[in-house]
Amino acid sequence: MSVVIGIDVGTTTAKVIAVDTTSSWRVAAFREYQLAEPHPRWQVQNPAMVLDAVDRALAEVVVACGGRTVDVIGVGSAMHGLVALDEDLRPLTDIITWADTRAYAEAAALRAEGRARELLHLSGTPVHPMSPLVKLRWFAANDTSTAGRAHRWAGLKDLVLLHLTGKLVTELSTASASGLLDLGTRTWADSTLDLAGLRREQLPEVLPTTALLELSPQAAERVGLPAGIPVNTGATDGPLGNLGTGAIEPGIAGLSMGTSGAVRTVVPEPRLDEGGRLFCYALTDDAWVTGAAISNGGVVARWAGEVYAPDVPPGPLRDVQVLAMAEQVPAGSDGLVMLPYLLGERAPLWDPELTGAFLGVRHAHGRGHFIRAAIEGVALQMASIVDVLDSVTPITEVRCTGGVFRADLWRTVMAATVGRPLVPTDDAEGSALGSAILALYATGRAESLAAGLEMLSPRGEVPDPITVLPEDRTAYAGLRGRAAHLLGAYDELQAYLEALEPSS
Repeated sequence: MSVVIGIDVGTTTAKVIAVDTTSSWRVAAFREYQLAEPHPRWQVQNPAMVLDAVDRALAEVVVACGGRTVDVIGVGSAMHGLVALDEDLRPLTDIITWADTRAYAEAAALRAEGRARELLHLSGTPVHPMSPLVKLRWFAANDTSTAGRAHRWAGLKDLVLLHLTGKLVTELSTASASGLLDLGTRTWADSTLDLAGLRREQLPEVLPTTALLELSPQAAERVGLPAGIPVNTGATDGPLGNLGTGAIEPGIAGLSMGTSGAVRTVVPEPRLDEGGRLFCYALTDDAWVTGAAISNGGVVARWAGEVYAPDVPPGPLRDVQVLAMAEQVPAGSDGLVMLPYLLGERAPLWDPELTGAFLGVRHAHGRGHFIRAAIEGVALQMASIVDVLDSVTPITEVRCTGGVFRADLWRTVMAATVGRPLVPTDDAEGSALGSAILALYATGRAESLAAGLEMLSPRGEVPDPITVLPEDRTAYAGLRGRAAHLLGAYDELQAYLEALEPSS
C-alpha cells in the first residue's frame, strides 16, 4: 500500500496528513507554535520553532504509516511571509507573516503616489502591509542593517522547502503572492525589484507548482523516511484550500472562515476586477485563484462576546450561550449595523488603518443586538467579495468551510447574506489535503486536479445548500444594498473617527 503526504504550514499550526490512494485510510498530525508580537503591529514566527513543528508532525505521520510506502510529499504554506537569509542560507530575521502591518506607512505612500492599481494588475497582489514587496520597502527605509546583510530573501514556503530538500527555490503560487512577480512573464519584474531595492539574484528561482525536488538525507533522517522521496514544490494555502474542498469548478466559490476569512474561485488564467479589490494567485500554470480576504472574521464575534457577555463563564458552552443571545434578535438587528474593522482590514477596501463602528444605535438595542450585528457585519463583508467575484466570473454556488459554521446562526446568516446557494463542506484537513492532491497531480498519477481530488477525497453527493427563510433573505438583501452605500461613504466617516483617536 502507498500513500501521499500533504503538508500545510500555517500561521500557528503545522498540519500533515497521509492519505492512501486506494482506500479510505488516512492519518493526520498537528503541531502548534506561537505567533509573536515583539512590537506593536509586528506579527512574526520563529523560524526554528516552525521548522521543528514541521519535522515533528511529519515524523508522527510517518510512524503512523507503518509499512506503507510514501510516494510523494506535497508542501503548502501560508502566503506573504518574508525572511532574510545570510550567505549560508540561515535566517537573519523572524518570518514576517501576512498579519504583520509594520509597513503600513510604506503601503499608504504607494497608494498616495497612485501606484496601487498598476502594481496590483502587474503582480496580482494588492498594495498592503501584508505584501512582501511592501515589507521589503520597510526594511530599506527602517532596517538598513538587515537589508544590507541579507544575502537572499525568501518566503515561508521557500524556507520549508529548503529545510526538506536543501534547495532554495520558490514556486509560482508563492511568487504570485509576493507583489514582485510579473503575471504576464511569470518572472520577477524589474520594476518591482527596483521598488524593493533588490537584485534579481537575491530572490529564489521560480519553479512551477508541479515541480519535484528530492527529500535530502538530513531531512530524511529527521523524519524517518528514505532520502530521495519526491517533494512537490506545491502552492499556498488559499489556492490549496479551494482544491481540498472541491471548489475548483467554474461558478463555484470557496468561502473559508476562521479568525479571518476569504472567498476565492478558480479561473484558467490571471483575472482581476477593474476596481482593484481582488487578488490573483496561482494554483498551477493553468489554474489561478482570484478572490479576496478579510482580517476581521470570527475574531469579531469572539470580541463581541467578550465585551457584551463578560458574565458568561468560560468553557466549551460559552460560544453556544453567547450566540443564543444573538439568535433572539431578528435578521438585521433592528437597524443596528457594525462596520467590523477591529484589525487592520484587507478586502474590499485594502486599508489597514480602517477602524470599526456601530451605526444606528438605539436605546432598545441590547447585547444580543450588538453580538448579532457583529456577525452580520462580517457576513456583509464576505457577501461584498462574492458580488465583486461575480462581476469577474459568474458565481452560482458558494462552498463554505471553517469552525464558525458549526453554529446554526453563522450558517443561516452567511447563507442569507451571500444571496447564493451556500453548501457546507468538511474542512478537517483543508489545505493539507490540497497539498496531497497537487502532489499526486505533479507525479502524473492523477491526470488532472479534479481526478486527484476524486482519488483522495471522493465526494459522493454534494450536501444540500443551507436552508434560508424567505424573510431573512429579503432582510439581508436590503441590508447588503445599504452596506454598499455605507462603504462608499466611509472615507469621510473614517477621517472623523481618526480625529477622535488620541495621538500616540
